[in-house]
Amino acid sequence: MPFMEKSKLMEKSNYLQSLETKIDTLIHLCKQLTDENKALRESQTHLMSERAALLEKNTLARTRIEAMVARLKSMEVST
Repeated sequence: MPFMEKSKLMEKSNYLQSLETKIDTLIHLCKQLTDENKALRESQTHLMSERAALLEKNTLARTRIEAMVARLKSMEVST
């Protein structure tokens, strides 16, 4: 095999090796991003549930406070 053919063959081999390494890196990155995305979605679901519970507590507290204020006002008027 002439030297030029061997040289081109080695270049192609190096190129393919480089390409394989890049593909492996992309596969790893894709897996990492998929895992991170899953964790973020789970966190988002948890935070949305927590937010809904806090909004409900806030509404309940507001209702109770408004009722207390109304009673206090009625006590003021009756005295």
